[in-house]
Amino acid sequence: MKRFEKILVPTDLSEYSRQGLRYACSLAADEKAALVVLHIANEFEAWELFSDDFGFCTPTSQAWPTDRVLAEASLDLSRFLEKHLDLIKSIPSVTKRVVLGAVAQQITTVAEEEKADMIVMSPRRHRTLRHFLGGSITDRVMRMSPCPVLSVSSPLPSQLWRRKHAPIFFGWPRQKVATQS
Repeated sequence: MKRFEKILVPTDLSEYSRQGLRYACSLAADEKAALVVLHIANEFEAWELFSDDFGFCTPTSQAWPTDRVLAEASLDLSRFLEKHLDLIKSIPSVTKRVVLGAVAQQITTVAEEEKADMIVMSPRRHRTLRHFLGGSITDRVMRMSPCPVLSVSSPLPSQLWRRKHAPIFFGWPRQKVATQS
């Protein structure tokens, strides 16, 4: 089996991506691989749409300079990684990268540039209209990626929990139980 020398883990700074980061950290520590933590800055954060007067939109909206957006995103990524310092210390090499652009394209571009052996992602389970129309980001990365993509997601609740506590709220079908007469 091929050894992993470099693992790329993209993050959107959510709790879902924390799980992928933990998994990538343990995999990189076991394999003695380098880890690249990637954050794609949101382009919409680059616009100052609101004025100081009660938050109404102004017609003179200005875009932030790109370097400011990247600096803010880098600070956010550093704050996100602070909770995982104990895991990160066991990895030989950890690099942070912050880029701006389309998420799936930037992930695959950075994977090519860094010559990553694997991408570890943790997708969201909920489906949205955007997912049905264009697919999820994980699906697009899997199709375009130059290397294998590992998708890590949390397990669903057990059958017992789903049946007793939340069949109505989450739409899980109730299983019929055979009764003895």
